[in-house]
Amino acid sequence: MPATVKLPAPKAGAVDLLVIAGEHSGDEHAAKVVRDLRAREPGLRICALGGPGLAAAGAQLLHDLTATSVVGFVEVLKHYPFFKALFAATVRWIAQHRPRAICFVDYPGFNLRLAAELRSRGLTRPGGGKVQALYYISPQIWAWKPRRRFTMARDLDAMAVIFPFEPASYADTKLPVEFVGHPFLAADYAAPVHDDPAGPVLLLPGSRTQAVAKIFPLLLAGFEEFRRQAPAARAVVLHPSAEVAAVARRILARWPKLADAVALRANAGGIGASAVLTSSGTMSLHCALAGIPGAVVYKTRTVTYWLGRMLVSVEFIGMANLLLREPMYPEFIQGAATARALARQLREATGDAARRERTRAQAAKLRDMLGQPAGGTAADWLRRRLQGA
Repeated sequence: MPATVKLPAPKAGAVDLLVIAGEHSGDEHAAKVVRDLRAREPGLRICALGGPGLAAAGAQLLHDLTATSVVGFVEVLKHYPFFKALFAATVRWIAQHRPRAICFVDYPGFNLRLAAELRSRGLTRPGGGKVQALYYISPQIWAWKPRRRFTMARDLDAMAVIFPFEPASYADTKLPVEFVGHPFLAADYAAPVHDDPAGPVLLLPGSRTQAVAKIFPLLLAGFEEFRRQAPAARAVVLHPSAEVAAVARRILARWPKLADAVALRANAGGIGASAVLTSSGTMSLHCALAGIPGAVVYKTRTVTYWLGRMLVSVEFIGMANLLLREPMYPEFIQGAATARALARQLREATGDAARRERTRAQAAKLRDMLGQPAGGTAADWLRRRLQGA
């Protein structure tokens, strides 16, 4: 990793909005907001630290953060010098170019520290400056580090959230928090998956290479065990990037018996599936909203897992399960994620009509929870904030 990072100057001169989204899902959500915002105001000058989605939406991409996305305590420490350099470069860029507003998108490890640093330097409004500090997609303060809400209220001007229970998490602060609906329920959103009882099994190991290396072998083992009783079964592995695809391809090469039964495919949309084994990330919610039955699988480094157990206090790790407060997707974590257990889930998902009907009913509940509120979309919220900048 380089010891220094230099970000390019904005091509259009003055900057209306800087968007910072550090993961594939954040890049996807932020890109939707930027597209909607530019449709309303095509002249807006937008720069981003994000990924290909934001670039395609019309933002000038200063750095591809999604290419260096990492997860876990150990992994973050290994990449610390790079993130330190990137952090310093971002502060210098903002100090020099002074965007009217910054929209931080999730990615709290980087974004919350940056918001605090910008306030302490007097660059953002909470510190007496002119740059408006906005946040879209709340960190999961309801799961861990709940006291972050007070520093967020200190460092930010406003927040838009995508889960209806989240505004209550900030009720004892001065931070204005608005539920803007989940982007997966937007009228023009094209879901990447849909339920198809005759379709293949989906294997979704995640969007980060470290997670894929841990989780994908478990999914393949479960699918291979499932095929002992369903030899005609086929599976599709969806991936968000060339980096993840390369890791998945190397792992799949160790399973020659599955060479003709498992296909790799980019997250390009439109695939129907009969069942899913998924990591606990964004794609698990896509599958839940589509009503595809299946299970959540999670595995990480042992030290990361036990540190997480000490810090996180939630009943489930899958977002659909958290929202419903029941196991729509049974969760198999660390040693519980055995081939036999996962194969049993696939048999039930593909062969049990009652389970499929239950999953469909749970999906309908989720869609009702996450639909668009009367106050408008995330783009509407951001436009109102920019008009007040």
